[in-house]
Amino acid sequence: MIKSVLHMFYPNINEIIRILETGPRQQERTINLAKGDIQAVCRMARETFMNESMCLDISTPICIVGDLHGQFEDLLRIFKNKGSPPHQRYLFLGDYVDRGKNSVETLTLLLCYKIKYPETVYLLRGNHESPDLNMTYGFFDECKRRYSTKLWKSFVDCYCCMPVAAIISNRVFCCHGGLSPSLTSIDQINSIQRPTDIPETGVLCDLLWSDPDRSYGWNKSTRGVSWVFGSDVVDKFLVRNDFDLICRAHQVVEDGYEFFAKRQLVTIFSAPNYCGVFDNAGATMYIDCNLIITFDIYQGRALRRTSIPDAVISGVKRLARSLNSSLSRESSLNR
Repeated sequence: MIKSVLHMFYPNINEIIRILETGPRQQERTINLAKGDIQAVCRMARETFMNESMCLDISTPICIVGDLHGQFEDLLRIFKNKGSPPHQRYLFLGDYVDRGKNSVETLTLLLCYKIKYPETVYLLRGNHESPDLNMTYGFFDECKRRYSTKLWKSFVDCYCCMPVAAIISNRVFCCHGGLSPSLTSIDQINSIQRPTDIPETGVLCDLLWSDPDRSYGWNKSTRGVSWVFGSDVVDKFLVRNDFDLICRAHQVVEDGYEFFAKRQLVTIFSAPNYCGVFDNAGATMYIDCNLIITFDIYQGRALRRTSIPDAVISGVKRLARSLNSSLSRESSLNR
């Protein structure tokens, strides 16, 4: 009796990781784990998140991953290429669920790694870590069809406690969406109380929903939520906080990564052939101990690596001025 009670609260994390990293069996698209084990993982991960700040301080080296949206095979490809934790350190920028077919596997594996290696794996919340969006874009239905609505509620209770921003080596500001006109100090992020839903306005909403745009200043977003912000806003934010780069996700970009504002902001999207509809590549961004950036690009089943040897982030010299001239083309971000 005692053994069964302990198992209910402390699942075998190593075994769950092994099963998930092995991948689905041939001709099967999903991996069926015990519902009680997944619920216990959610509880344990929730406690881990609550022990972290809302804005994380992270050192290099680090591999940054953008939207995954339930594309579990692509997550496994990233681990195969870059190395699984703890051999590689990771910062994920959110949107683990919805739209893809394997949101349960994707989020469960990441939560397991967060529990096992809390200072190696960092998970930020995306705008799709939201009950309202889950109802519309698939995660609720996936949980209900494969397990139960109670399991979905366990995931919700967990991701409502996730951090929403990170600062890498005091130079790179990371979040899922973008900046906020209400954000005047990083301390505002750390003052956000958890657990929390995503409000319709304000700093938390904007960090998860806003987008860069070629317009000047702040303008209402065509998404119907939050704002779009111009390169002038990026400039002011970086100067005010003594940062060199903003790294965010939230938008599909053709090559998996895309620069904005004279390469002072970069969008990372890590789900190639998004939803089986888009012809986009996926990408991850690696920052080494010397603050040199490398992109790994995933197109279909192929992998291409792009190094930026001159992209050394420095408190004296802005990243925008030190990027390799081969990246002189600045692409617009699609909405």
